[in-house]
Amino acid sequence: MTESVRDVIIIGGGPAGYTAALYAARANLEPLVIEGFAWGGQLMITSDVENYPGYPEGVLGPEMMNDFRRQAERFGSEFLTDDVTEVDFSEYPLRVSVGDDDYLAKSVIVATGANARQLGLDSERTLQGRGVSYCAVCDAAFFRERQVVVVGGGDSAMEEGIFLTKFATKVTIVHRREDFRASPIMLDRARANDKIEFLTPYVVEEALGDEGKLTGVRVAHADTGETQELPADGLFVAIGHDPNTKLFDGQLDMDEAGYLLTKPGSTATNVGGVFAAGDVVDHTYRQAITAAGTGTMAALDAERWLSQREGHPKVALTAPRPEAAEV
Repeated sequence: MTESVRDVIIIGGGPAGYTAALYAARANLEPLVIEGFAWGGQLMITSDVENYPGYPEGVLGPEMMNDFRRQAERFGSEFLTDDVTEVDFSEYPLRVSVGDDDYLAKSVIVATGANARQLGLDSERTLQGRGVSYCAVCDAAFFRERQVVVVGGGDSAMEEGIFLTKFATKVTIVHRREDFRASPIMLDRARANDKIEFLTPYVVEEALGDEGKLTGVRVAHADTGETQELPADGLFVAIGHDPNTKLFDGQLDMDEAGYLLTKPGSTATNVGGVFAAGDVVDHTYRQAITAAGTGTMAALDAERWLSQREGHPKVALTAPRPEAAEV
């Protein structure tokens, strides 16, 4: 176990975690960022990012994440490229473990993000960022006057499909069942849109590509297995997201879907000194800029919490657990 007690440890290396690190470092909190092997988050499988302020010509997702990381490092953030294996928030200081190594902290910012559910196809992975997308708001503008396919049957799929009609000439929603999980009002809106067609019950069998670019989708009837190919320039997978919160099960309060709960108007969790930011708490917007914004909030909340509690002195290892926040 490390003998020193950090002011703040940040778990996660995406827009939220790196922005929290930047603000924490500028507040002289000397943050340790345990960014994970998959640092950069979902931006690492995104090609062009054109909706983040400050990049008027657009930027590659991995390049943007590297910029975030370098800026946080410039002000003194320390990085550990490894995965957290265990946390213990039952005692103070808070403990974060990476294998056999334990790190102690007065405060922790959780920014572990969420992963878009994938179809699990090799061709899907090959064409990620080359026609395969998991976010219409992020990428719809690239498909102006094009044909696209949306996979899914819930509200997210309907919302994605409706949004895409602002750009695409045709949107085909493919769902594996005749019945939909989407709310009646969202389903009615999608059905009323003359640019949207439904194909049920079908499953996507393969993403088709030529010269590294999506050209179509092969689908199979869920009952008969009969296949057909749909011409498409874009494939939007909208079958849900999974927050990366298993690590905190039983320690931090979550909703039914596994997203962390925070105190209204704050990033504070139910454990004093533990804050959460980014897609790990956000199942509504899921944008890099909103994640970065909550990362800022979490760093400011942590700094204020430390100041109010102790004015930043080193705490004894036997200090009592901090008071829990009301969520």
